[in-house]
Amino acid sequence: MFIDIHVHTLAKPAPLRGGKAAMSCPEYLLRRYDMIGVEKAVVLPICNPECGLQIQSNEEALDIAERHPGRFIPFCNVDPRQESNDEKARLQPILEYYRSQGARGCGEVCANMPFDDPRMQNLFACCQAAGMPLTFHIADRIGGYYGIYDDAGLPGLERALARFPRLTFLGHSQAFWAEIGPMDGVESRQSYPKGPVKKPGRVVELMRRYPNLHGDLSANSGCNALSRDEEFGLRFMEEFGDRLYFGTDICHPDTETPLAFYLLKLRSEGKLAEGLFQRIARENAVRLLGLA
Repeated sequence: MFIDIHVHTLAKPAPLRGGKAAMSCPEYLLRRYDMIGVEKAVVLPICNPECGLQIQSNEEALDIAERHPGRFIPFCNVDPRQESNDEKARLQPILEYYRSQGARGCGEVCANMPFDDPRMQNLFACCQAAGMPLTFHIADRIGGYYGIYDDAGLPGLERALARFPRLTFLGHSQAFWAEIGPMDGVESRQSYPKGPVKKPGRVVELMRRYPNLHGDLSANSGCNALSRDEEFGLRFMEEFGDRLYFGTDICHPDTETPLAFYLLKLRSEGKLAEGLFQRIARENAVRLLGLA
């Protein structure tokens, strides 16, 4: 029923976080997927040191996909500081190599650098040239967190969207989805704002202006953006239904997956049309990643 655009998994146990497993193994994920109706998932390797307790190789993601044919779709991940740590780093051949091995995109990019950093801009340029969509996590600060830094209002993201029109950006994280509505009165960009969306926010403005901005609905951030105001969320899905993707962002084994149940509820109540449900649940991913 679903294709998960965003998940993380480790083939072998890794250091614990707070006494608990930080990541799930593939076999556990498949059991979870069978319960909630997920056919296959995009595996996003963790290569940025800001984001994990260990560095994960692209080869591990490729191997997981090979060992579970038809269930996992590998992405590769390239840190903007790789190769030579400057804006001239030859990242395109690296991306093209992994594409030749089966990787369908790049991400989740979590390097804690500004959007306008020349090294980050170089990564965007190389992904565009290699024809690989890019999944990113936005951070609200430099230091003490992970993700590409942007100011409130997402001006850095807008400049990147304009500069790289042939690159599909998959937006994700609290600091991205919080801006589905105005930020007036929102205490933290890293939060999950509640209540009615009185008017469209920057995410809506940017998606209307830039067709290369797509929405990764994984994690509580994506589900909250749709569910905090049901009527607004339905209008948002109707307007951008060809550029939205179901996702879970399962990391540790007890990560909740609220989006699956919310979309199924809307469909069962007749509020979400079957065709729109299918596009968000799976068809958009099939088209973007060439899975047909």
